Amino acid sequence: MGGGDGRNWILVKDVFIPLTFTYEFEIPASAIDVQGHVNNIEYVRWMQEAAIAHSDAVGCTTATRELGALWVVRSHKIEYKRPAYVGERVEVLTWVEDCRLVSSRRKYEFKRMGDGVLLARGETDWVLLDGVTFRPKAIPESIQELYKGA
Repeated sequence: MGGGDGRNWILVKDVFIPLTFTYEFEIPASAIDVQGHVNNIEYVRWMQEAAIAHSDAVGCTTATRELGALWVVRSHKIEYKRPAYVGERVEVLTWVEDCRLVSSRRKYEFKRMGDGVLLARGETDWVLLDGVTFRPKAIPESIQELYKGA
């Protein structure tokens, strides 16, 4: 998978394969724990920030609001590979792995920009909820298409 603007997909055997959206930031001092490196909980926050940035970039945030719905994270998991430190620049590669009836799995890779070292991998399971009832809502094709750059 390569970097991109969130609208890059390739068609392979009639299946869209997503390319990544890139989100970058510098690690602030507030993210550092008593061990002197990034506190693991920060990765969860950064996954959410990257997902929202991707959603904003492809128009999904606006489309979801217009639908009267909202996205929430049902679950997440992270595999930590290497520590990261204050002042380092990090690149988060994220993409929508799949869409099911009411949920969507998103994946992430965190890399240190200075040397390309993989810091962590993660995934989240997002659920689309009706904004009034807060019950799961089927993901419309129109929202799925936004991530395909259609």
